[in-house]
Amino acid sequence: MTSTRTWWYQVRHALDTRNPLRALRGRRTLAEAVAGRTVLLTGASSGIGRAAAIELGAAGAVVLLVARREQELNEVAETISALGGIAAAYPCDLNDADATSTMLERVLAEHGHVDILVNNAGRSIRRSLDQSYDRFHDFERTMQLNYFAAVRMMLAVLPGMRERGFGQVINVLSVANLFGGPGYGAYVASKAALDELATCFQAETLDENIRFTSVYMPLVRTAMIAPNEKWRDAAALTAEQGGRVICDAVTDRPRRVGPLSGKAVTLVDAITPARADKGRSRRFRSGV
Repeated sequence: MTSTRTWWYQVRHALDTRNPLRALRGRRTLAEAVAGRTVLLTGASSGIGRAAAIELGAAGAVVLLVARREQELNEVAETISALGGIAAAYPCDLNDADATSTMLERVLAEHGHVDILVNNAGRSIRRSLDQSYDRFHDFERTMQLNYFAAVRMMLAVLPGMRERGFGQVINVLSVANLFGGPGYGAYVASKAALDELATCFQAETLDENIRFTSVYMPLVRTAMIAPNEKWRDAAALTAEQGGRVICDAVTDRPRRVGPLSGKAVTLVDAITPARADKGRSRRFRSGV
């Protein structure tokens, strides 16, 4: 993978994931978007979550940081404080339903409400069908973190959002939800479930100033992709660029954010699904 190709990937996806109309209509700044707002962000100890949390904190948001690793979480909070922002760390294993409920009770007791929820924490598993026959637990544990934990977060903060007449839930999904992700069935399915739930909730809250934003995140160079040799040298966004995508979503409050090429594939899938299936099959067979 050449550095030129990596650079083009980063530029193309950074542009594709943004709203092409915003330059025409004008837009508020991130600081204007988060002024007086409390943001709860999961997976905040590293990667995309860490980068987004620091940028949000520096812009003036009160950032509530959630992740398993307490030391790293405290370091993020200290970085935000050094930039003049306000942050609080809430170490929690989101795989543990009881621990998650306790953490959410503490958050609401100490801060009263959450204005913006970013469901960023996630688990990716690459395992083909023929490797999955005796691994049902892979599907269970992926759903536990990627779906059920996110649902628990939403159900805790949405009542307050609806009562105040303002709120945003940002679900960090995958570009594979647009292109397809053969070999990543458990992961893609868990993200798709979250996406569909958000679609249902958005319809129910459309006139309440609540926005559900689905971010179909392109490949980002984080610890999540490190174990997969296929992706180690692949072109990818930096964690900071991924964090910027989230911050742009906070600023613009779009319904969906994703590469235009992925949206084109979705259209092809709707019109000629057999052709789309063949394309996904070719990518799987070629190892891409």
